[in-house]
Amino acid sequence: MLKISILGCGWLGLPLAKALLNNGSSVKGSTTSAEKISVLQKVGISPFLISLKAEEIQGDATEFLENSSVLIIDIPPKLRGLEKENFVSKIQNLIPFIEKSSVESVLFISSTSVYGDDEPIVTEATTPNPETESGIQLLATEKLLQSNQSFQTTILRFGGLIGEDRHPIKFLAGRKDVENPEAPINMIHQDDCIGIILKIITTHSWDETFNAVAPFHPSREDYYILKAIELGLAPPTFNHKKTSVGKIIDATKVMELLGYELFRSF
Repeated sequence: MLKISILGCGWLGLPLAKALLNNGSSVKGSTTSAEKISVLQKVGISPFLISLKAEEIQGDATEFLENSSVLIIDIPPKLRGLEKENFVSKIQNLIPFIEKSSVESVLFISSTSVYGDDEPIVTEATTPNPETESGIQLLATEKLLQSNQSFQTTILRFGGLIGEDRHPIKFLAGRKDVENPEAPINMIHQDDCIGIILKIITTHSWDETFNAVAPFHPSREDYYILKAIELGLAPPTFNHKKTSVGKIIDATKVMELLGYELFRSF
């Protein structure tokens, strides 16, 4: 039985844990909410209350990693509002615990925000050039993990995340002068996120970097207006006075190396 620890059982981590359990794996999962412990227990996850800080780790990280061979890190940087953090320091604090544990392989959930908008088409061979603080810290964390010789790390860079309860049109509906109308979208459905992670684990695709977006890239304007109409929302209007800036994320490597092609349309 494969034993896996998931750091961050949130929007993606929780359904991922359920999928891994259904595949016969044993799963330990972390949450920062005491109220969520019972939720994890009910679905068969061994729950841990763990919170990574820039200064320390709160919770039993040693027990959380004990006997697991795979660690999935799925905690995004919190860089909005007043509670901005040093995400790199948080992962630095975790690394000594990984080194001392039974973990052999780490899967780090990153983002295509590590790329800039200076290339029209981006592949894994494209040199990252992050333009946001989140992208900068994610890229630094990627390098930190991949340079460690105590375990092997695969980086999975997701595009915009969507699912049944999560879609950007809900925030854009009715807005005026939305920028970049002609920029291509780079999104991926929650179901595909989980499917790709399962493929990485079952094919032992470690020490790799993958871009993960669906191979559909309509313009922002076309896509968001269509989605607004489908959901009965007020369509946004777009600003065409400025030149649109954007890139297409190429996920060919996911399809060719992992053999994953069952992308859900959105």
